[in-house]
Amino acid sequence: MTTQTMPARGPMGRAAAKGRAWATDLRLGGLLLTVAGATILMGIITAEALYPATFTTGGNEISDLGGTRPPDSRIFQPSAAIFDVSMIAIGILVIAASWFVDRAFGRRSVTIPMTVLGIGALGVGLFPGNTGNPHAIFAMVTFVAGGVAAISAARVASGPFRLVSLVLGAASLVTLVTYMVVGDAGPMASLGIGGVERWIVYPVVLWVVAFGGYLSGRGDVVAEDR
Repeated sequence: MTTQTMPARGPMGRAAAKGRAWATDLRLGGLLLTVAGATILMGIITAEALYPATFTTGGNEISDLGGTRPPDSRIFQPSAAIFDVSMIAIGILVIAASWFVDRAFGRRSVTIPMTVLGIGALGVGLFPGNTGNPHAIFAMVTFVAGGVAAISAARVASGPFRLVSLVLGAASLVTLVTYMVVGDAGPMASLGIGGVERWIVYPVVLWVVAFGGYLSGRGDVVAEDR
């Protein structure tokens, strides 16, 4: 005679199911963010390596990979396609990740900046540097939203990562505001426009990867506890 295990019922069973769903949301949101960060980082590296003209970290903005600013815009392939597709991909991935993060935490103060970051990145990919004002608008949206998202994420983080998230977000925003206020007279002017821009962008990219790993790890801990 075999004994069948009945599914858990009542408050305890519902709590367990809710915990498993929460862990899944954390894992999926974390995975999407990690893939997004890795995609743009490797996309930029690949586009730079294949850029057929002179390209320097200090002298070129990252968006030059997709197309330089008008009126003398220049588009070099395959770098432009690689960069634009990478930006579109991470925009979609970050938007999707923000949905899972919202399901897990229900903190709009955290997920709205993340969603806007994804929209900004998507816009940068759809409107490369050679489009002029549309690109500039989406780029600024991406810069601001990225720093704000990193700082806001500290609200749902714990332990050392809370400080890491705050520092990365602050580094990005402080660099952006300083450059907008004092321009080439700022303390980082010697880095060139490209170097300054990377101090705005790369802290956010690092945060996206790190936050993705943090969420995935937290989801695993929750699942094990269940």
